[in-house]
Amino acid sequence: MKLNSLSDTTSNPNHINKSELLWPQRSQDTITGKNVFAIKLYAWWAKAVKEKELGNAAYKNKEFETALNHYNKAIELDPTNITFYSNKAAVLFEQQKYDECIELCKKAVDVGREQRAEYTLIAKALTRIGNAYLKLDQLKDAITWFDKSLSEHRDPELVKKKKQLEKDLAEKERLAYINPEIADKEKTLGNELFKRGNYPSAMKHYNEAIKRDPDNAILYSNRAACYTKLMEFQRALEDCEMCIKKDPTFIKGYIRKGAALIAMKEFGKAQTAFEMALALDSNNAEAKEGLMNAIRNNDESPEKARERALHDPEVQEILRDPGMRLLLEQMSNDPGAVREHLQNPDILKKLMKLREAGIIQMR
Repeated sequence: MKLNSLSDTTSNPNHINKSELLWPQRSQDTITGKNVFAIKLYAWWAKAVKEKELGNAAYKNKEFETALNHYNKAIELDPTNITFYSNKAAVLFEQQKYDECIELCKKAVDVGREQRAEYTLIAKALTRIGNAYLKLDQLKDAITWFDKSLSEHRDPELVKKKKQLEKDLAEKERLAYINPEIADKEKTLGNELFKRGNYPSAMKHYNEAIKRDPDNAILYSNRAACYTKLMEFQRALEDCEMCIKKDPTFIKGYIRKGAALIAMKEFGKAQTAFEMALALDSNNAEAKEGLMNAIRNNDESPEKARERALHDPEVQEILRDPGMRLLLEQMSNDPGAVREHLQNPDILKKLMKLREAGIIQMR
């Protein structure tokens, strides 16, 4: 754009390309031509900065309307400065005018990119957009704008905040998905398919039912039965454990746990599971039958039990542990030596595993 006179530029600073300015020199040379132009522009620029500083002071004192007035004047004097827009947006954020804040931050980003502002300034405006969406409880939008900010400038604190927000969003969506009525319908469909022997399809409905009602113990029990039919005994056991955790009084959880353990040839553990079931209902026929089955299968020679136990990866790992081997040697020489080690939960857990496997005896 061609300007007709110096007065045109100073009266309409929006048309000025500041990168072409020549600021006053420190020499005592006669100020003529472009230097006169620069002096007037410097005065205009300094006034804009002064308005920003007044706005900052008002902002710190929480005088938000006063701050807005000063930032508006700064923008009027210099509409090419991203900081002025960003500071005004900060006021709108504090006033909980989040939609206005978002729009102004977008304007700040556009201005910043046009003027090739520092990436950190653009990132700051993008982050504030994300924070405004966060205040509006629009988590997906907040994450989107945090991503945009991180693409401009990688702030470690924002990375952490975004990761936590993603976890919060996942939990929010999970909770929003919960619907016990739909879960009951899915369970019914699963039960019908289970009765017909269509276990893979039944599994899909049980999976959906658990997503819809994750605290329902019966659903884990039903899925455990399905896993058992599909010979996925470890998963069946995990579901039984979850069932019992959700409702320790639900007898089916213990019975199905016992069945899974028998399938895994963990007869001692199965016996315990059935005994727990009978503690809840001493007349339960299924629990009685399961207990007898576990006892019958558990009637094996100590040598055979030891041989089977030695193939257990967990037992093997314990026996390879130099510290545990030293402890076992001490126990063989002095059975009382174990007492001081029982205060250590990790050692106690390992000793209980070896005792359960028949490797050692502890009274």
